[in-house]
Amino acid sequence: MSNFEEINERARGSQQRFKLAGGARQIILIRHGSSVGATIETVQLGELTISNPSLSEDGHVQAELLARALAREPIKAIFVTPLQRTQQTAAPLAAVTGIEPRVIDDLREVHLGDWEHSFYEHASVGHPLIARMYIEESWEVIPNAEPNAHFAGRVRSGIAEVVSHIEEGETAVVFSHAGTIAEICRQATGSRPFAFTAPENTSVSRLIVGCDGQWKLRSFNEVSHLLDG
Repeated sequence: MSNFEEINERARGSQQRFKLAGGARQIILIRHGSSVGATIETVQLGELTISNPSLSEDGHVQAELLARALAREPIKAIFVTPLQRTQQTAAPLAAVTGIEPRVIDDLREVHLGDWEHSFYEHASVGHPLIARMYIEESWEVIPNAEPNAHFAGRVRSGIAEVVSHIEEGETAVVFSHAGTIAEICRQATGSRPFAFTAPENTSVSRLIVGCDGQWKLRSFNEVSHLLDG
């Protein structure tokens, strides 16, 4: 046995690999792939008209690389939001696994009120409210944006719905959005509101929901699969 092999063998024996604790569930959180820029595409959800861009060419490539990486995972269920960028990102994994994605409305992106269709335009010109939003770590700085408490509540309801569809010891994949994933991570860790903002496109974060309902963040913003592209 070479020195390298011996070191690897000793490392494997020194620490047990991660296993879900009894009664726990694992939720793999995926931010959608890169989407196209300015778009007029929208979707109507109740009284809300929500921006609904599709994936860009890069986004489709990212989705394929992600599916290749996650195909090795013991996935029992796949969830998406009503927005097409999550559904398009999930499509390659759904094809590989044969699992039909289920839509969960509550895990869609935070609604940006008057800026729902122009947030990035305001950001690109350095609108002063953008800086204030990040300083105060509050979506409510944006005119008529979704209240922070409402957003937090519906995100928690969305995760509860995911949990209701999988059994103890199982793993589900949720394709969602940057703000939503950041909020899930905030609730799991008790962090500052914007501590986890801006996970990368098709990044992987892992949430463990214990048998007692407690959330634990196992990892955040894994992107090693993109190095294969």
